[in-house]
Amino acid sequence: MSRDFLSIFSSVKPVMGMLHLNGDTEIEVIRRANEEARIMTENGVDAVIVENYFGTPEYVRAVLRDFQSNKVQFVYGVNLLDDDEANFKAAIQYGAAFLQLDSVAGHLPPAEDAAFGRFMKTWRDAYEGCVIGGVRFKYQPYLSGRSLEEDLIIGMGRCDAIAVTGLGTGMPTEISKIKEFRDIVGDFPLLVTAGVTPESCPAQFALAHGAIVGSYFKDSHTAAGNICKDHVRELMTVVETIRRGVS
Repeated sequence: MSRDFLSIFSSVKPVMGMLHLNGDTEIEVIRRANEEARIMTENGVDAVIVENYFGTPEYVRAVLRDFQSNKVQFVYGVNLLDDDEANFKAAIQYGAAFLQLDSVAGHLPPAEDAAFGRFMKTWRDAYEGCVIGGVRFKYQPYLSGRSLEEDLIIGMGRCDAIAVTGLGTGMPTEISKIKEFRDIVGDFPLLVTAGVTPESCPAQFALAHGAIVGSYFKDSHTAAGNICKDHVRELMTVVETIRRGVS
């Protein structure tokens, strides 16, 4: 059962910004996450994703709890890395509109993939939100032995939007790879989730429905940096131009 992922957002070509959860204490992580979310959403970003890239799973839950209890006016999702069950549980408990899984097909050998498929069905039935799922995602293994087309078809049955990346965080997602995915998935929502810049965005968005942005929004253009308002504005200015063309 596929849900309408794009209906979550009021704009076409939605952009989601990553909250990587830098900080040494829970109080500092929550304060920083709120400030980063404010900068991004006030400058046109459509949603934020709470991820334990630097922080702990406990920090992820603390930020989500803070967002929920304060009834924030922006859309938020979650990506609790390396623990898919905890990811679903956190999304359900704290009212996340969507969650991201770095891989939904291709990352497991066939003997393990069937059990994973059952796991996905069980938790998607329990969760009312949407799932973004990676296929041939950065840093994820390729163990299925299936073709890309086979893995994408399976992946589309397990999520509501497919995530495509290049080789690593902040590294370009090549147009040829995005096109290869688009040719297979057809009209199914496709998100570019690494290496989006103002220069690359027009060509990427000609093929993709939206993006997840982390590194470019930082002052250093690396995940470890601080959110920079000017960088957010630079990219979102390009996105707004693209949106006007689509409209």
